[in-house]
Amino acid sequence: MKDKFSIVIPIGIGRKAPVLDSIKKLKEKPQILLIEGSNPPRNRNEGIKKSKGEFIGFLNAHSTIKKDWIAQTRLFFKKNSEIDIVGGPQLTSKEEGIFGRASGEALNSKFGSAAISKRYKPSKESLDADETMITSANLICRKRVFDKTRFDENIYPGEDPKFIEDAKSAGFKVAYSPRIQVYNFRRTNLKGLAKQIFNYGKTRPQKEGLLKTIKKPFFLVPSLFVIYLLALSFLWSLSSFFIIPLYLYLVLVIAFSLRGAIRNKSIFFIFLLPFIFITIHLSYGVGFIIGSLWKK
Repeated sequence: MKDKFSIVIPIGIGRKAPVLDSIKKLKEKPQILLIEGSNPPRNRNEGIKKSKGEFIGFLNAHSTIKKDWIAQTRLFFKKNSEIDIVGGPQLTSKEEGIFGRASGEALNSKFGSAAISKRYKPSKESLDADETMITSANLICRKRVFDKTRFDENIYPGEDPKFIEDAKSAGFKVAYSPRIQVYNFRRTNLKGLAKQIFNYGKTRPQKEGLLKTIKKPFFLVPSLFVIYLLALSFLWSLSSFFIIPLYLYLVLVIAFSLRGAIRNKSIFFIFLLPFIFITIHLSYGVGFIIGSLWKK
């Protein structure tokens, strides 16, 4: 007899949950826990308390899962009995509009989101995964994990990287499988994208101190770039040499925008991606600086 499977879905008050449509199409019928509230990590923790399954999965309300999502998860755990937690990529929904597809292209680009780009595209399987690979948008845990750790209800967004780190510190083994896939909708405009990425940057300092973040320098680069831009007029007055990094950055923006347009066979990407790349980098950088100066 198969171990029971539970799926916890945090959802905002009064919001819809399109993910239920794809869950209903699964051959296996899991326990579905749609937990409403304004604090997603608290919603997940409430769902954990009510879960009856030996495997507890976490999805976003706006996601779409593939028909083999549970089957691939069971197969992975069967082959890797030593693994306690597994996650997979959150791909861009096939129903996205042009802006959403362009945002997805930027997020799965190393130029757009550095090491965490692996969250947004199928990458090589890893039996020693970390926060750069998986998030709570596509995460499955053995029930025993929650005997020692839960989601931090004081951090959002960004509670899932802390959960993964806490679980590893508690001795649990975390993996990434490119076969366990979900599709997520992206933000529909620059304002929404800027707010999302700003909040990621703002909550990062709540997860860990600066000395620890220095060991993962790609999280610091956007804020250093923002500081450079703020100081550029002064630096330029000292020497025109200081304008060179900005020129190099703009060259990279254009190059990766062209690459994205070719990969997606869309001329519109050439015009959208420069603004999206710049929005991602500056929003995260400003958010990180503000989060560092005004910690809770």
